[in-house]
Amino acid sequence: MADQVAASAIALFHLAFIFFVLFGGFLLLRWPKLVWLHLPAALWGMLIEFGGWYCPLTKWENHFLRAAGRAGYDGGFIAHYILPLIYPSGLTRGLEIAIGVVVLLVNAGVYAKVFR
Repeated sequence: MADQVAASAIALFHLAFIFFVLFGGFLLLRWPKLVWLHLPAALWGMLIEFGGWYCPLTKWENHFLRAAGRAGYDGGFIAHYILPLIYPSGLTRGLEIAIGVVVLLVNAGVYAKVFR
């Protein structure tokens, strides 16, 4: 049970991190000091997508799922609604690059406005 809870918590954190990478730059318009948290997160998100790497959170999610005796993300709210956002089916290398470009463009636009 604790392993399943840990896997679910990591999946929720993973989703929150993805949203922070994509949209956290907008928080800088209100709280410019968040740049010290957002910039490394955005760079990491771009590196993951451009490099075709796996986020370490994925490793931990799978570790706890296996420890809970589960083979995948079947069943439950998190598995049904949140994990497909993190791991969409049909994710190709080209889509990974496109996601990285979107992260770059959105954040470059926001950072240009913040630093003006």
